[in-house]
Amino acid sequence: MSSSSLLKVLLISAAAVLIHGYHLGADDGAIYVPAIKSVADPSLYPFGSEFFMSHAHLSLFSNMVGDSARLTGLPVDLVIFAWHVTGIFLLLLAAWKLAGQCFESEGARWSGVILLAGMLSVPVAGTALAVMDPYLTARSLSTPATLFAIACWLSLQRKQAAAWLLFTFLIHPQMSVFAAAFLGFLELSRRAIPDPRNEAVAMAAGIPFLFPFRAASGPARDALFSRTYFFVYQWTWYEWAGILAPLVLLWALASVKLRGTTPVFRIVAGTLVPFGMLFTAAGLLVGMPVCLENYTRLQPMRSFHLLYVVLFVLVGGLVQEYALKTRVRRWFLLFAPMAAGMWCMQMTAYPASLHVEWPGERSENTWNRAFLWIRGHTPKNAVFALDPQYMSSPGEDMHGFRAVAERSMLADSLKDSGAVSLFPQLADDWRSQTQAEIGWQQFKLQDYEKLAAEFPVTWILTRSPAPAGMACPYYNRDFAVCRIPRPLP
Repeated sequence: MSSSSLLKVLLISAAAVLIHGYHLGADDGAIYVPAIKSVADPSLYPFGSEFFMSHAHLSLFSNMVGDSARLTGLPVDLVIFAWHVTGIFLLLLAAWKLAGQCFESEGARWSGVILLAGMLSVPVAGTALAVMDPYLTARSLSTPATLFAIACWLSLQRKQAAAWLLFTFLIHPQMSVFAAAFLGFLELSRRAIPDPRNEAVAMAAGIPFLFPFRAASGPARDALFSRTYFFVYQWTWYEWAGILAPLVLLWALASVKLRGTTPVFRIVAGTLVPFGMLFTAAGLLVGMPVCLENYTRLQPMRSFHLLYVVLFVLVGGLVQEYALKTRVRRWFLLFAPMAAGMWCMQMTAYPASLHVEWPGERSENTWNRAFLWIRGHTPKNAVFALDPQYMSSPGEDMHGFRAVAERSMLADSLKDSGAVSLFPQLADDWRSQTQAEIGWQQFKLQDYEKLAAEFPVTWILTRSPAPAGMACPYYNRDFAVCRIPRPLP
């Protein structure tokens, strides 16, 4: 790949960041970022780290990013942002390589890359995933690694494909299963009589040993059923359309010879159809009998994340061949409204925050301003209590307290329940902590003292004005940060 092409990919990546925005520690980033920061500074999070380290222990992602901050000495927020941009750059670079296997012209390559860059915020059916999140997660690196593995496999670079697949496994084990399954389907498609059942049997061989064949119970069941996207029977019609429409489109693309495409194009499009159908069948299966409730944690429908990424590359190349060609005006008329639409969608998703929350920049979000004051003015071993529903509060924009404030907290009801849904052994701690915070909006000084007697809580973040009798060194328009008086022996 020439230096000029690398520069183009870099510029498209920068444009993608400006279009789709960036938000440190938002949504799933509330799980990944604290794990990164605990690697960069092990003195952080003396309490409650199990709610994010349960994920982190399964991969090398947090260690890789956290160690890069620790070894370089750069601000960890800046390093996290740099990895986010790197993930987008690698994804588009992998898309360029994949498009080169599927299309004859360089213009079709670039069209596939640009369409994917413009569609990063698109939700993947009902899976609660986007093509690429506007914050750093393990998927930020596993997605480009998967695409590189596929592109290398198609170009018969099997050792490189295996290396990328191994990297995917080390970063995100769940996504590596989908990547390996797709490569298996690609290999079967080269045989005279492909039989997808062999692939299904191979993948299912170890599944019975993962979880018990019985219904979930207690707080673990509550957490599991809080994730409605685990259960495909609860999806809406438009979420099901996000499954069926891509499969029909891919079947149609694989059925005819299209202008400017290589034989690999039809192989890839045709292989995605049984790949998607198999995991759809798996999603339906685990959602039916009560005894398989625990297996919904495998989230087989998240395989469509890979399907969407590849589909956008394929469709982007076809758009150039049949519509754009070499006419600059047509490129502008297609991609400019698309970019504007994605920008507006992300502005709506994070209405109280800057579109791109640059590292070190003053936040306009009063929640984040309080979080950042806490980071700079409270001890690292401080343990906070705050509204267990805080992430769904108006104006909070789904920013994680641990990720931004870099302090321990009692478990919350929204994001920590996701950890419990995957790791039921956390259920009792999660339930005890969230139940202790019931009625938070009416808490008085004695309620906070009672909370501090049960858990090692030393500070609170509460709505302004704070309850009488509390020392609160920080106020902003909406919130107060207060110390809990040390109880008498």
